[in-house]
Formats: sequence, structure tokens, C-alpha cells
Amino acid sequence: MSEPTRAMIESRTDFQNAVRGAFAEAALVGCREIWLVDDDFADWPLGERAVVDDLTHWASAHRSLNVVARSFDAIARHHARWVNWRRQFSHVVHCRSNSDLEAGQMPTILLVPGLLSVRLHDRVHYRGVATRERADEVQWREEIDAVLQRSEEAFPATSLGL
Repeated sequence: MSEPTRAMIESRTDFQNAVRGAFAEAALVGCREIWLVDDDFADWPLGERAVVDDLTHWASAHRSLNVVARSFDAIARHHARWVNWRRQFSHVVHCRSNSDLEAGQMPTILLVPGLLSVRLHDRVHYRGVATRERADEVQWREEIDAVLQRSEEAFPATSLGL
């Protein structure tokens, strides 16, 4: 029996489970890149041990985890385990910020090209979709590209000070 190509997300738990599942599948399959886009990632399960373990299993020199946010403050505050992992795997993690967008204008997308995508359309009620459809991937990648055009490098792995 084949997996459904689209599943509706109707709660915060559904969203977090879809994100967990995407990281687990990416680690298992070994995809080349992962894209994460959100205002601040406060509600993502990035700091969970299982997610960090999946990212560790997935990470290698030819892979790329691309993270785009308006602000990385919530990641630093809520996801200490991921922040530590990011330091160790800085060779595969690329963080960018787009502060030109107003709060709520940044899309919420997890994109694993060629595998699956997760997209919230309504962040307040956690309504969205997890999909394996190529058309969704293409459309959401275009949204990511539009955000990237006005972004800049952000959230360095280490801070140098005097």
C-alpha cells in the first residue's frame, strides 16, 4: 500500500509530528538539502534529542541545511540542543535572515526536495499540509527564493569578541 501524497495538518501536534517525521525520513533516505523557513522557529521541535539525532545521522560534507528566519532569538532561547549541534555541524548549516518582512509575512515551510514538504498556511491555528507532490515543492521553493532575494547571512555558529 502506498503512502498518501498529502496529509492535512490541523494542530500544533500535527505540525510538530510532520516536522519530526520529515527529519527522520531525510536521515533515513539521505537527501542532499533541507530548507527550513519561519519567522522564528519558536514552535518547531528543533531542540528535541530525536530531531538532533536525525540531523546528526543526516549531516555530511556534501549536505546543506538552509535555515531562513526573521529572527534567530527564539532558536537561541528555546532550542539549545540544536544550537550546540549547529556549532559542531556548521559546515552544513547556512542561516539567513530577512528582516524586511513584517511579523507573520514569512512563510512557514520545511522543504526536503524530491522527498516531502510541510507548509503551514495558518500559523495561529496550525493549519497546513504535509505533501509529496512535486507541484507543491516547486511552488514553495519559489516562495523560499523570493524570501532569499532580500536576505543576508545571520546567526553565526560562533561569536568572536574582544
